[in-house]
Amino acid sequence: MDRLLPKALRLGDTIGLVSPSSPSPDLQRIEKAVAYLERLGYRVMPARHFNTHAENRCDLDRQKIQDLHDMFSSNTVRAIFCLRGGSGSSRLLKALDYDIIARNPKILAGYSDITALSLAIYAKTGMVTFSGPMLATELHSPTPFTEENFWKILTSPGKHHEIAAHPDHPMTLFTPGTALGTLLAGNLTVLDGLVGTPFMPSMRESLLLVEDINEEPYRVDRLLAHLDNAYLLDHVSGLLYGQFRRDPLHPDEGGPLLDILEFYARKIKPGSPCAAGFSYGHTDLLLTLPVGAHCRYSVTDKGISISTMAPVTT
Repeated sequence: MDRLLPKALRLGDTIGLVSPSSPSPDLQRIEKAVAYLERLGYRVMPARHFNTHAENRCDLDRQKIQDLHDMFSSNTVRAIFCLRGGSGSSRLLKALDYDIIARNPKILAGYSDITALSLAIYAKTGMVTFSGPMLATELHSPTPFTEENFWKILTSPGKHHEIAAHPDHPMTLFTPGTALGTLLAGNLTVLDGLVGTPFMPSMRESLLLVEDINEEPYRVDRLLAHLDNAYLLDHVSGLLYGQFRRDPLHPDEGGPLLDILEFYARKIKPGSPCAAGFSYGHTDLLLTLPVGAHCRYSVTDKGISISTMAPVTT
């Protein structure tokens, strides 16, 4: 399957707003995010059912699917930004019309539960998507690090990008090295739920980069064991762990998390690079990653860096 690149954002373009996962009760954050985008020089178009609630889950899912189809079909909308994560996007995958998406490749930005959409769209169409900031979680008040990386990658057609971790995120090195592959990044829990479905991209020669939040170590162990038992870790050319934030009040069940991450670092091909602590996940210092882009990645005692082929076009 050929790789599809969306067009880069330009000042004055229209950004469509969708809520494929959970709604947000924080209307002030949404208003601040919209004002932020408009202040930068973009137009904003919320989908018809943006951030709405429905008593019937089937009706709600139909509305979400219609919103996505409308945004991809629109001649006005240049990029599509997601409201937030939470849950629900996995329920949309069977009903999405991937031909509409393939005929109208556009920037789709979001992470966490949006992982399901991001990976499914890449698996079905070859379109590069962007695992990065969302309206109600970051874009209402982005940190300079998050902001700079987000706009640089969405607005620079034809350019390679160097993506490096923030110095405030300490790295744990498991296996140094350099490799090439397709970047597959997302939330571990959501990604794990796609295993065995037609919406899971091939892991062959991929750089797998996973993160999660508020998961006990025993749960992370179970999720990674599932990937290993499905023989998916056998095929990756590298494994990176992002941020695994947990509620500090939760007991540390199942052994220290780093021990578990290191255990699965030994499950990939010998010599393949692996490290933990990348600036990706539920963190204020969030990198934007082009899911499906070809990349070169390097893990040394000095840090982690990813060099990607141009993920957007003119």
